[in-house]
Amino acid sequence: MSSQGGGLMSSAGLVRYFDSEDRNAPTIDPKTVVAFGVLFGALVQILNAVGA
Repeated sequence: MSSQGGGLMSSAGLVRYFDSEDRNAPTIDPKTVVAFGVLFGALVQILNAVGA
């Protein structure tokens, strides 16, 4: 009854969960996410400047 046995059991479920999620999840390029964030930030700044 070592403490490592419990850790391996709990982490095995997480590995299984993330493996199943990766197969079904849509993939988005990280550059697209960054570009969207920059454009959204610019839009917010423009709307603040206009006063909308």
